[in-house]
Amino acid sequence: MIAEPDFRLADFEPADAASELAESSIWAGDLTVLAEHHTTPEGTHSYLVAHDRSMTWGVPGDPALVAIKITRDLRERTFTFETANHASLAFAQNWLIEHGCPPERIAQAKGDSLKPADDLTLWVERQIRESGSRYKVLDSWTSDFAPSETWTLTRDSSAAQAPIRVFLEEGNPDAHTYTMREGAFADEAAARHWLEDRGSPLPQPPDYRGEAAARLTRAALTRSAGASAIPKAGLDTGNAPSAGTGQRPTPRRPM
Repeated sequence: MIAEPDFRLADFEPADAASELAESSIWAGDLTVLAEHHTTPEGTHSYLVAHDRSMTWGVPGDPALVAIKITRDLRERTFTFETANHASLAFAQNWLIEHGCPPERIAQAKGDSLKPADDLTLWVERQIRESGSRYKVLDSWTSDFAPSETWTLTRDSSAAQAPIRVFLEEGNPDAHTYTMREGAFADEAAARHWLEDRGSPLPQPPDYRGEAAARLTRAALTRSAGASAIPKAGLDTGNAPSAGTGQRPTPRRPM
């Protein structure tokens, strides 16, 4: 069953031209809601993350997730509508948190979307969600199969070494799970070379060294009850995804 969004805008008018354009550019029938929060009882704000199935036919590699913030003026019966596109759920959640959404209200994905495969994935995603403006997104890529993956290329403003960070999400449709790993590079050129070549494991950030066990332990302790059945990864999995070729697929698999 596809969970289409309810924007809750009956009897409301856009407050400005930008909101009118943003709202009219999205068709609810194309969206599958992954996470949402609506304030109650006043209902002044709505925050949603959705998968946009229309991106299947768009520009190859474009982000397929959209974060939406709706603010309603109950007295004037108007609304503002803001959106941002992202390659991964954690970055979309981060955008919503930065725009006022309570973190705990948007942290869990719902429905039959892929589940985190291990504790390190949970930790990396939580780090992204709670990072504020730490990561400046430079580029991203989304592919739904062969292989099923997304990556987000960022600059880490808090990193003393290797400030260019790649967040690589790899899906396993057969197991209905995915992993998220963080890689660190000295500059953007080195990161793009790795993304094209994949001839070596994804290099771990310098601050990971000697802390992997502690990070996994903290992730396990903070894991939500809904993720209690997620299998744990051993430390030997480290931070490296499977090293593949640089071939970049173009089609997407609808969720």
